[in-house]
Amino acid sequence: MIRRIVLLTAGMLVVRIASALIVSQPGYTDSYYFTAVAERLARGAGLTADFIWSPIEADAYALPVTSHLFWVPLPTALGGLGIAWLGALLGEFRAAQLVIVVVALAVPPLTFASARALGCGERIALAAAAIAGLGGVFAPGLVAVDAFAPAAVLGTSFFLAFRAAAAGSVRAGLLAGLLVGLLYLTRSEGALFGFALLALLGIPVARRAGLAGSALALAIGLAWFMRDVVAGAGTGVLARSALLVRYEDFFAFQPAYLGATDAATLDLIGTRGAALVTNAVTFAFAFALVLLPPLVVGVRALRDRPVVRAWVGLALLVYVAQSLVFTLHSTRGSYFHSLAAVFPFGVAIAAAGSERMLASRPSEIAAAWLWGAVVLVGAISGVAVSQWDATFNAGAQVRAAAVDAIPPGPFLAIDAAAWRWLSGRSVIVTPADGLAYAGCAAARTGARSLVLEAAHFSRYDDLYARDVRPSWLDSPVIRGSTKIYAIRDTPPCGTAP
Repeated sequence: MIRRIVLLTAGMLVVRIASALIVSQPGYTDSYYFTAVAERLARGAGLTADFIWSPIEADAYALPVTSHLFWVPLPTALGGLGIAWLGALLGEFRAAQLVIVVVALAVPPLTFASARALGCGERIALAAAAIAGLGGVFAPGLVAVDAFAPAAVLGTSFFLAFRAAAAGSVRAGLLAGLLVGLLYLTRSEGALFGFALLALLGIPVARRAGLAGSALALAIGLAWFMRDVVAGAGTGVLARSALLVRYEDFFAFQPAYLGATDAATLDLIGTRGAALVTNAVTFAFAFALVLLPPLVVGVRALRDRPVVRAWVGLALLVYVAQSLVFTLHSTRGSYFHSLAAVFPFGVAIAAAGSERMLASRPSEIAAAWLWGAVVLVGAISGVAVSQWDATFNAGAQVRAAAVDAIPPGPFLAIDAAAWRWLSGRSVIVTPADGLAYAGCAAARTGARSLVLEAAHFSRYDDLYARDVRPSWLDSPVIRGSTKIYAIRDTPPCGTAP
């Protein structure tokens, strides 16, 4: 048995390396941010950024700014560890990525252990390990400098520890609490896993384990919360996470919040209803559709087990919280990120369900179903990596082609983290409020140009599409769909922040 899981894990290493050949740069905002800050962390600059990706971290435009006032630090810490060790040899991104690849190697054995703990036979458990290891739609994320791999490992480990804690093990309760704390430092919604520990207080034999785990998780969470308070994070972070009317207002100094107008109040129901549907579809595709029937069967068959009830409760809680509270963020990747923590153990539950579904079938049919599921998820994994390539590598190439046309010095752009990584210069987000705020940002940071891409905030439409320019912007230099406007002298600042 051990030999087979070792061989499977080795096979998944080959898969990860093949994926990493495609995922050859950060690709999207989250990963650019984590990698750029990890580079500074490895140099001893702490959790700071020499770019401003959102007004949340503007800090009076004094660069460098304190980072991670919105995101949490574990992906950056892992990346910084890799860069400190091997950055000189492999380059910053590859060194940071290597740590993530190593972390992801724990997914197959943890999924195998989970399936076996749920009563699955060895063959079914190996199939579950292969499916979770391949990743399906998560395949590119498992080699990205991001939260996917750490969340998958920590989430699966949590359910294994919770199983023992529910039987009364205080040590397992403490381990589960530590894992909740680390999950919170990986993805903010990881804090919701603490509710499962609180539920143990209602089980007499598990009360001490639940109390110990809850206390440890709370201590870790409070430590990071106090760091945020000291660093200057305020109520605006929560408001921008939960109460925005438009997603682009996350990048505005004066965002419109729900309830500000009648139209915004009406949007409350529509956007949240749409998010419930969109995120349900995301969940279905995360489990490759074919795993949904055995997942339902597994949940029904094992519903008396505390760990299965915990998985169902947490999956629902995260779904509802993302859809109804963090609505605009959830449909732009946040809920998809959240699923990484519940995916491997969900596959293990589906494996238990499939074993029951196939129990009365001939062995040939059972084998065909198992192989078919593995091959299907493998195919989805390949498509996901290919789609990542077409979307993010192509996008990075478009941006890189425009870098040499940008005047020297800091500049403004919609995705400051991405442009910072690609250009090596300080970059400030173009405020979604429009050009008055952009002028102020340029004046206070010494930015010498403004870069607009085809994807830009709506208040820059007149500038991008009709060349309606203020006097402090020169005519654009055009590189493909990217327009670069040099800034003359010092723009007026007025009353904008």
